[in-house]
Amino acid sequence: MLAGEDNVSSNYVKLGYFPCSASGATVVLTTRVLEVYRVARLRCPRLAIQPFVKALCDIHGVPFRPYLSTQFSIAFDVYIATLAIVDARIKTTLRRDTPDWRLKNACPACMYKLEEEPPLLLPFLSTKDGNNSLKRWDRREREGDGTAGASKERADGRKVPGDYYLSREEVDSWGQDELEELMKGFTPDPEDGCSDRWDNMKEHVTSKAWGMYEETGVFLSLCRHGFVLLIADMVRSGELAKYGFAVTNHLIKVLGEIAEGYDIGCKAAKMVNAHPVLGKLSRDNNYRSLVGAFHGHGHCRLCQLSNLATYVEGVGLEDLEYCETFFSKSNALAASTRYASRFHRQQAIVTYLDHTDVSDTYQSLSQLLCNKYKRALEVKATEPALAQTMRDLGVPSKATFVDWLAREKAFLLALKREPPEETLAMEYYQKLVNLHAQAARMNKTLATAIPVLAGHTAEDYEADAKETRRIEAQRRHAIELHQHILLAVQDLEVRMGLAHRWVPDSEEWREAAIMVQRRRYQRALDELQGLIVARLFELTKMNMSGTGYKLRKHIAKALQARSRAVKTALSNYNTAAAALDPPRPPLVWEQVVDYAFLSDFDLLREGREDIREETWATPAGRLAMDMYFKTERADEEIRRLNIEIRRFWTYMEDEERFLWREEQRVKEEHGDDLAHQVRRYCWRRARFNAEHRDRLRKLEKVPGFGGSLQSGVPVEKERLLGLSSEQAPRQAPAPLPEGSDSEDSDEEADILAAQYALMWMAEDSGGVQGNVAGEDGEGALNG
Repeated sequence: MLAGEDNVSSNYVKLGYFPCSASGATVVLTTRVLEVYRVARLRCPRLAIQPFVKALCDIHGVPFRPYLSTQFSIAFDVYIATLAIVDARIKTTLRRDTPDWRLKNACPACMYKLEEEPPLLLPFLSTKDGNNSLKRWDRREREGDGTAGASKERADGRKVPGDYYLSREEVDSWGQDELEELMKGFTPDPEDGCSDRWDNMKEHVTSKAWGMYEETGVFLSLCRHGFVLLIADMVRSGELAKYGFAVTNHLIKVLGEIAEGYDIGCKAAKMVNAHPVLGKLSRDNNYRSLVGAFHGHGHCRLCQLSNLATYVEGVGLEDLEYCETFFSKSNALAASTRYASRFHRQQAIVTYLDHTDVSDTYQSLSQLLCNKYKRALEVKATEPALAQTMRDLGVPSKATFVDWLAREKAFLLALKREPPEETLAMEYYQKLVNLHAQAARMNKTLATAIPVLAGHTAEDYEADAKETRRIEAQRRHAIELHQHILLAVQDLEVRMGLAHRWVPDSEEWREAAIMVQRRRYQRALDELQGLIVARLFELTKMNMSGTGYKLRKHIAKALQARSRAVKTALSNYNTAAAALDPPRPPLVWEQVVDYAFLSDFDLLREGREDIREETWATPAGRLAMDMYFKTERADEEIRRLNIEIRRFWTYMEDEERFLWREEQRVKEEHGDDLAHQVRRYCWRRARFNAEHRDRLRKLEKVPGFGGSLQSGVPVEKERLLGLSSEQAPRQAPAPLPEGSDSEDSDEEADILAAQYALMWMAEDSGGVQGNVAGEDGEGALNG
């Protein structure tokens, strides 16, 4: 024991060891080994405790024992708790422990606003989505009949540090019975075109999750640069409305005016607006719900014209699909969290999110900004080609494209709304067809001969009487059904004000028949389009990184079956198309499977006007219209990037100066130990700033760059500490001492925090335990 120390655990930590029990420890692990595992798992989330401990056993030449994983898990828990306490003390010292401070400062490019910068139409862009990869088993006893029994989870009241997670209580407050009933009674606008297409939020479907899981995934929100804003667990359910409500409500209250991209943004916007609480909040803060570029092409054209980012002013070239990219990386966590406890799962997720924000997203922020700027300049470079196309098409001005978009929307709206007189005419026509068909069946039934009983023996009497009763019943039923249809026909004649009944040779009959055929044609087209939507998304999934071999084989088999269904729907479509007057050209298999944009289906629809000769409906006109809107969005993107780059440049200088001054202050007030931790806190991000500045200076030399790398004055003066930007010393943080590459070495452990964590462990009645591995041994005992 070191001189002056009475606590054995404190001595262990001072010497660079973390014990596996609060007192009387016989096994300890070095801080450096724990740090190596922590950083290795952050870079390779699939690395669980069990394989790492097995590797240590191989290094030391000893056989692996399961209790070694448990001991490692205990020490690792204490180590992570120590780091969390150190981080909390640093944030308290820097006055960054106020509620939602992290969320308000998550992304410097989005949130570090400057004075006198031009306003943005949509000040903050984000994206949200659910993911079901990060499931966790609901560990329960098995009863004798095979049903699930009592839970085997150890009571663990610990909460993960930080504010990434929305609590279950906050999420569930948006899923109360009265609110759920309100949302179930919500009737979407039939004019949006997607009311019956996107069912992520259908409660009676998504609420039925597999009973084998406690958490069935996560619901995530990111800014447009990929920084994590919020996360929530999806508990025993699919992607319910309450998760989106909770995220949107929290973001609006903290950040104000926002625009969110969501794969079902069209439906989400209407549900948010209909909500009694969230609706008013969203309207007061000009909330917008949009559809991302990838999922947007699965929505119908009418929905795209209102919600697709390409046609929404102020979005720029943002695709609002960053969640998909994030999930492709975070899915690696599933292997090491599937069998973990609730606390350890959240601990692993939060640690991963924090590391990703700092070491991946922030590191690549300048590269992302530069790539976005160059892409916007490339789109702007297509303006001469657009001008030539406009001359070829005879388009007088760019305002024509806006008019085309309005005319296309009006045409598609006309397809969604059938005039009442047409609806009545088609219903009347169908009733007349039914009446004629029933009259023919009735006449045939009435003509059926009744058996003659004369000359029959007594034995035949019962059989003849039974046959007579059957024929009489058929006649009565035929007459009654005919009269029922006739009453419906007469009712429609009164409602339509007809003086004479239509007959097959009349002009009205022929016109109504054409309208019915057109409706059948459109329904056949709807069925074909729905199958193509599913096929395209499945093909995308089949080529997605991280899709396992078995899943690929499953999708391939499903596609074979789906292709047969597509061929059947294609045959039905061609039959309906041939029945039109004049008949429409048939579609061939090769043409259908090559469709890349599902909006092409909408132009196949029959309207009350023939649009095939309209310029905006031709392939050349549609291409020109897309080029125009992309150039418009490119101008918006450049304006936004000019603002974001200057914000980021100013942030780097202000943050470095602030933390340098804070380090000097803390050193004077609290000594070298805490000041050293402040320097390490600064260096987490500042180590990338030289690379950021170099990239942005190179971007400044690119032809067409219109931004500025001059520092501005932030709206929030927190980092200026009462000084103006001219008075604040422009001093970069000193580099870390040689040999201090890891974020926390054994010599730098915070002793008081470690003692606190060890005392907490001693008071915990159950102790900190590892987690049982799966049957195949690959689940690993996870910390």
